[in-house]
Amino acid sequence: MTVMTKWLDRCKGAALASLTCTALAGAGGAHAQALEKELVIATTGGLMEKTLVQHFYTPFSKAKGVEVVPAAIEVPDQWAKVQAMSRSGGMEFDIVTATPPDLVQKKDLLQTIDCAKLPSVVANGVKGACTPYGVIRTVGGMQIGYSTEAFKGANVPRTWADFWDTAKFPGPRGLPDTGDREWWVPVAALLADGVAPDKLFPLDLDRAYRKLDKIRPNVTVWWKSGDQLQQILRNKEVVMSMGYSGRLISLMGAKVPINVSWDGAIRDVGYMSIPKGAPHPKAAMAYLEYFYASSPEQHVAFVNAVNYDTGNGKTANLFPPERRAMLATSAENFDKLIVADYDWIGANRQMLRDRWIAWLGR
Repeated sequence: MTVMTKWLDRCKGAALASLTCTALAGAGGAHAQALEKELVIATTGGLMEKTLVQHFYTPFSKAKGVEVVPAAIEVPDQWAKVQAMSRSGGMEFDIVTATPPDLVQKKDLLQTIDCAKLPSVVANGVKGACTPYGVIRTVGGMQIGYSTEAFKGANVPRTWADFWDTAKFPGPRGLPDTGDREWWVPVAALLADGVAPDKLFPLDLDRAYRKLDKIRPNVTVWWKSGDQLQQILRNKEVVMSMGYSGRLISLMGAKVPINVSWDGAIRDVGYMSIPKGAPHPKAAMAYLEYFYASSPEQHVAFVNAVNYDTGNGKTANLFPPERRAMLATSAENFDKLIVADYDWIGANRQMLRDRWIAWLGR
């Protein structure tokens, strides 16, 4: 008995059929019949997974007759498992979450994607939405969030140079010690030191760390999670911090007195990739296409729930101007995002991490 059959049997026994059960019971026509009946997607769980289930997984199941099985797992653990499954030949995931450097470092573990077979991604996606090893799922930025009680009127920090200017903008700072901090933070330091965005790479790490030495006495929190980032701003432990745009904008929605700047924000992108040996590759490709072919309302609802944009470049114009100003993919912000040289980062990632750990541990 397949997982699909077991799930449908449970549905039949339920007093009320859920939307998911209804979705799984329906077939999506001749094309759906050609697809495998399951699709296992590795996500990080929590709100992201819940929102994906509501706005994309369940509608995809209803449209195509494919059961989507979310596998909640943090990204580092996901890659460790993918590597182990690749060696054993027993791949369980069909779609995994990847960062831009992962598309470089882990490409030997990933199936090549033919973007010509994903016309909706090409037609509706932002620039670079489809790459040979991944399709953009979410777009945000590592940006400056600052207290509107500490800084008011025209005297507000807008750039990384302002972040470093502790005379004009006094108060404790926060910086990340999680995620890709080993290149996020040096990039911000170089921008603060006057390096032009198109001259950042290869990173001049000696210059970056000299600049970091100057701000270090004012960094009172090296935050390690999105929850901690929100906590230090909510509790006024810092007056400004580098932070995930989604987390910062969520605070603004909760009426915490902060604001953000997109000037010099570092593009933070999550990709959907297909590992080699995926058990349901046709369903995986169908989902990538569906994600971009789905209705604009699905994308708007998703963005409002998680405060990260999808890679659909046509969604931003559906928001009112004040909300659109907070979107990474809006015309006002997208071209401001700093796009890193991920080939260089991928080739030097261990060196970058070693340098960061050594500096922070001094």
